[in-house]
Amino acid sequence: MLQKRIYRRGRRRINKKEEIRRNVEEVTRRVAKAAGASGRSPGEITIVAAVKNRSIVDIKEAIDCGIKDIGENRVQEVMPLRDEVGDQINWHFIGHLQRNKVKYILDFVKLIHSLDSLRLALAINKRASMIGKIQDVLLQVNVAEEPTKFGFMVSDVQVFLRELGKVEHLRIRGLSTIAPLVEDSEEARWVFSELRELGRRLESEYGNFECSLLSMGMTNDFEVAVEEGANLVRIGTAIFEG
Repeated sequence: MLQKRIYRRGRRRINKKEEIRRNVEEVTRRVAKAAGASGRSPGEITIVAAVKNRSIVDIKEAIDCGIKDIGENRVQEVMPLRDEVGDQINWHFIGHLQRNKVKYILDFVKLIHSLDSLRLALAINKRASMIGKIQDVLLQVNVAEEPTKFGFMVSDVQVFLRELGKVEHLRIRGLSTIAPLVEDSEEARWVFSELRELGRRLESEYGNFECSLLSMGMTNDFEVAVEEGANLVRIGTAIFEG
């Protein structure tokens, strides 16, 4: 009886790994198709696996299947995960970041997608200066002005850039947003389009601002986001559940 249970667990694990492999291939195919529809190369878009509440085993299997970028929402989860996985992949922090938690992640996180206040920017810059690092960040913009989401209002981004001034250990690489959850992803297109246009306006008005990265699009809407210019998509369910 014990042998049967072990066998069944082993079969489930094999099936799960195969499911993740198929899911990664399917997401990659869909990203490539959306990129082609907008006249872009699939190589321009990075798939960031959003791993909130995923097991270490599933995450490692996604990495084995070709995922090179991992995004975590919570500091208390990303630290032990990094201890398990190491630095074979690129680490992204994609959740709300508290100032007192900055010190725990800055030595290994490649990109923070969720800079949403002047105080957080200064905290990141201070910590980065202490460890001799220039930290890449994205400004999180609440384009749809949803009260339950963090981020700058569109009208506040320029104010932030003026107030921030010159910081030597913080590099703003672009913008990020999360669209409202809608049944038809086409209903979210305006959010992605507006973020792209905001990036263009900021580039024209601020000589030291380059919007080279747009982080937008998740499982339910990433194809539309890619069509509107996303080069970072944060995908969890479509990779780990299909």
